[in-house]
Amino acid sequence: MQLGIPVYDGVNLLDVAGPLEMFSWVDKKKGLETVLLSIDGRPVTSLNGVRFDAQASFAATPTLDILWVPGGAPDALGTIMSDPASPYLAYLRQVAAKAKWVCSVCEGALLLARAGLLDGHKATTHWAFVDCLRRFPAVKVARGHPRFVESGNRLTGGGISSGLDEALHLIARLFNDKTATEVQVTTQYFPVPPVAGKIPSKAPACMVHW
Repeated sequence: MQLGIPVYDGVNLLDVAGPLEMFSWVDKKKGLETVLLSIDGRPVTSLNGVRFDAQASFAATPTLDILWVPGGAPDALGTIMSDPASPYLAYLRQVAAKAKWVCSVCEGALLLARAGLLDGHKATTHWAFVDCLRRFPAVKVARGHPRFVESGNRLTGGGISSGLDEALHLIARLFNDKTATEVQVTTQYFPVPPVAGKIPSKAPACMVHW
């Protein structure tokens, strides 16, 4: 079972590394393999300036069992979404056609929506980009700010850190709660934030232009 994360310059590092860490702790005997993909298989630089390697190109990985789309910088998203011939969006459509699960975290939902892969589904995204997601009339935007939303074989996560919860949920759906619990315990994921901020009641105007 192969789970692929297609990355790009400007991607949110935690959208990639957090879930990847969770998936990597699933018992190897269960056969879950993860792969980081870029258009040409070359390294990419994240939003916060960390450069890291991809493990394969889109061309070398024509199918995936599970697609996990990360969010990124508004200008990076805009570049992808404004290109009618975007190889990134084309790859999402190609892979989603046969994937068992199509997932996103944070603003990755915008990329799925732009590719037409959330039409008819309920979805969520980072609270600051909800207005962007509402621009896709065929997408049912979840009320409030859930950590993740499952709709058919679509799974979308809220802002950046929600990818950790979302990954555990996907692990439970792929295998069982026991497997997800083992990963939770191994990673000691028992969050108790030292502060208690609140998500603003009104999201800002869409910051992504396409």
